[in-house]
Amino acid sequence: MKSSDFEVHDARFRLLLQPNAFLTKLTGECLWAEGPVYFPAADLLIWSDIPNNRMLRWAPGMGVGVYRAPSNYSNGNTRDREGRLVSCEHGARRVTRTEHDGSITVIASHFEGKRLNSPNDVIVDSKGTIWFTDPDYGILSDYEGYRADSEIGRCNVYRVAADSEHVQLVSDDFVKPNGLAFSPDESRLYIADSAASHDENAPRHIRVFDVTSDGALRNGRVFIAMQSGVPDGLRTDEQGNVWTSAEDGVHCYAPDGTLLGKILIPEVVANLTFGGFNRNRLFIAATSSIYSLHVGVRGAGR
Repeated sequence: MKSSDFEVHDARFRLLLQPNAFLTKLTGECLWAEGPVYFPAADLLIWSDIPNNRMLRWAPGMGVGVYRAPSNYSNGNTRDREGRLVSCEHGARRVTRTEHDGSITVIASHFEGKRLNSPNDVIVDSKGTIWFTDPDYGILSDYEGYRADSEIGRCNVYRVAADSEHVQLVSDDFVKPNGLAFSPDESRLYIADSAASHDENAPRHIRVFDVTSDGALRNGRVFIAMQSGVPDGLRTDEQGNVWTSAEDGVHCYAPDGTLLGKILIPEVVANLTFGGFNRNRLFIAATSSIYSLHVGVRGAGR
């Protein structure tokens, strides 16, 4: 990597880099790239281009193409335990799963009889439970969804157990909950609050919770606070480090909250994921573009 592509804040960060790797721009044709998810069986990356109401895909040797359009203004995406695509849809205000035959199953659309706001990001744990955040970004305007009032009246974090239709509230004290990721052993859950995107005095931090055996969150505390920009999507690696999107690129934090370093990107980063056959290729969704970079550590596996 060129020294202009990164900042080292702690010597440990050098061990997480791949010195002979370089930052690659895969495409620059989006309005707001979000929610990248990698499918190892096909060496395929899928992501959302929210304002264009579509999902795009990329594979080596095939380039970029449209995966789904319209996409109900999809945002965050992930892969479940059976290799199926799970997506947050701003426009339809729901979380869905794409079955292997291409049909769509609705996982969550309401809480206590009221429509969700606009599900934003989603992860699946080792038990198959789906966890997702529900801020109001998709109903604030007609740019990333459809303008509407919140029926719930707040922005929460939820979970849906495998083979269940019950949407369970797990946290109701966020302003705008956003990206989320488990530690490698799933004993911790990291959740971003990106409320400073619309209020400079609101939170711009990542909180961390202890996860109990029954899935409850305990002992919530601020993990890191950003000085500028907001945290959005995030992932952990196999060592427990937290890689998060930021205004100037990707920031990497040790499990104790120490800033290890930054990968500098010339666009505001929204989300990221680990992929590639060895889970050591970082795919970065940044405003109009998708970038990739091989790093010196694997993403956390499930």
